Formats: sequence, structure tokens, C-alpha cells
Amino acid sequence: MSDDFYKTLGVGRTASADEIQKAYRKLARKYHPDVNTGKDAKAKFQQIQKAYETLSDEPKRKLYDQFGSSYEQIASGRGPTGGGYEGAPGFDFSQVFGGAGGAGGSPFGEFFQQFAQQQQAGGRRGGRRTARGNDLQHELEIAFHTSVTGGEARLHVRRANGHEETMTVKIPAGIDQGQTIRLRGQGEEGARPGDLLITIKIAPHPYFRRRGLDLEVSVPVTLAEAALGTKIDVPTSHGVLAIKVPAGTSSGKRLRLKGQGIENKAGERGDLYAEIQIVLPERIDTESAELIRQFDRRHSFNPRADLRW
Repeated sequence: MSDDFYKTLGVGRTASADEIQKAYRKLARKYHPDVNTGKDAKAKFQQIQKAYETLSDEPKRKLYDQFGSSYEQIASGRGPTGGGYEGAPGFDFSQVFGGAGGAGGSPFGEFFQQFAQQQQAGGRRGGRRTARGNDLQHELEIAFHTSVTGGEARLHVRRANGHEETMTVKIPAGIDQGQTIRLRGQGEEGARPGDLLITIKIAPHPYFRRRGLDLEVSVPVTLAEAALGTKIDVPTSHGVLAIKVPAGTSSGKRLRLKGQGIENKAGERGDLYAEIQIVLPERIDTESAELIRQFDRRHSFNPRADLRW
């Protein structure tokens, strides 16, 4: 990127404060290290920040327009000869303003003197402090599947100045309910921009339930399948798997599919538990009812014997 701050932000030298802000936000989203992993992204982002911090501050911008890249030396009291401000050895305002630095000089000369006095006063107080922009808080609801596999989501942010913008947020795989994504430099403006803190809300899924890194899913089976055993298809976050239901399986039994749960950033992976639910037809004909009674007489037992009421 160019060392010219205006070229860095892609704006003209007469750009308004609003145009400078919009250009900065566009470039910051493109080169922010959290969203751009290119090897030069960090350096470009730092240069973009430097350009914005200078051009968004009116006194700094005036100095930059007047002195270019040496404006920081002027503002810090290190003039062309290495001296300080007016009254300090080695620095004469006439070197900068052609004799306009004293009383009765140009308006810009008066501005510079005031700026110098403010800087000196700030130095006596222990240095000039810069205000950091406020952080922004936002809640984002994402699909259950996105929370498991990762992906992208669109976010609408409204700022204190009334501006609203839409951005794309990368969602890491395995993110959980209530966790926060921090986008540095995307908060309110300041000498250093604040951060955007996004709290994740996960929409419920019609079939899956989450317990930490584990997933649970209820699987309906017929009476014959549960009694005699069978193979059934079970949905997972990565597709459908066939599992064996052992003969004599009762409702509520959980069949474990190892490693088919959620994987987090550390590479830890949970399991998927398929909970069997026996489903009976709403109506049973007379002949079927008699066969069930015969079955019950041959296999008579009390499933509630161990319960204590």
C-alpha cells in the first residue's frame, strides 16, 4: 500500500470526514486479521488504521496536509533542526511558516501555536491520552447446523452515529450457546476503534439436542423392530449412518455412535446418542390385540417392580 494516507484509504484530499470513515470501514473489514489470513493482511490493516487515525483527527489532518509524513515530528515538538516548540532551542517558527509563527501571523500559525501549547501541557500531565472507541454488543442467532459445522452468517449493525451496515461473520465449528465472537476494531470510532462483541444464540433443531460436545437424537422404531432387532438409518451432522438395534431394545435405550458429535477448536470430538422410541399404531385390530395378549402371557413380567412410589 502507498505511504500517502489518502491513497491508503482510497479517497481524495478533499474527502469529507464521513467519506474517510466509510472508506476505512470497508478496508478494515477486508484486511482485518480476524477475517483475512493473508501474510500481508496484518501490515496492511495497521497502515489502514494509521491513515484513518491521522485523517479522522482534524488537527492531525491539517498538520499532515501541511508537512506530509514529517507531521508527527512537528506535532511532538521535534522540528527540522531537532529542537522543541517556540521558546525551545533550535526551533524557529519562521522556518515553518515563513515568519508567520509569531503574534499577528497567519491563522494556521496561530492554530499551530495553540496545538503546541496543548501538547506541552499534555506532556506536563504525563503525556497526551487518546480515547478508545466504545465496544458494541450484538446478539446473533444462527442455525443449529451452522453451530456444529461452522460457516458464515450476516449481521446488521447500527452504530451510535445512526449508520447501519451489513457484514459477514465467520462462525467457527463447535461454537456453543452464549459464546462470544470478538471482531477487533469494528466497534465505535475513536483514536483506537472499539471492538464488536457478538453473543451467539443457537436456534433449536427439530430433531437434535446438544449436551456439551455430544448430540442426541430420538429415533422412532416399531414394536417388531425393537423386539426382534434390526438395522436402521440414523441422521448425523455429517450424513446418514446405519446402526444396529439389538433385539429386545426398550424405549429410552441410548445407542452410542462414537465420534459423531461436535468437534471443537482443540480437536476434541463428542459422540452422538440415538435414543430409541417405540411407536405403536393408533389403532390395533382384534386379532392383533389377541396376539399381544398371548405374547404378554408367555413373557409375563412387571417392568415397574423396581420403582418405589
